[in-house]
Amino acid sequence: MGEETTLVVFRRWRDSGDTTALFPAIPSDIDGWFCLSCEHGGQHGGADYCGVVAATRPATDEEAASLAEELARIGYRLQPIKRASRRTHEARRAAARAIRARRL
Repeated sequence: MGEETTLVVFRRWRDSGDTTALFPAIPSDIDGWFCLSCEHGGQHGGADYCGVVAATRPATDEEAASLAEELARIGYRLQPIKRASRRTHEARRAAARAIRARRL
């Protein structure tokens, strides 16, 4: 069996020019409103997917390459996508519900 892949959307901040990776199917909060994100140096954190998309532009393959390589080195098997679908956001919220259910 193959390893599971992680959906990722690469975006470029308009102000700083830094690249960020959004993982739209992975919740970063207990309710699944925010997704996991990462920038260079393994800086993981929560992100408002729509807010980040509004403040950034799509990263080109060349702009995303360095961050993609860094993420691969720490164990991610990435599946880049251009944008997250409603189904992806629903999957993130479902994952958060499953985490909450395990805590009960």
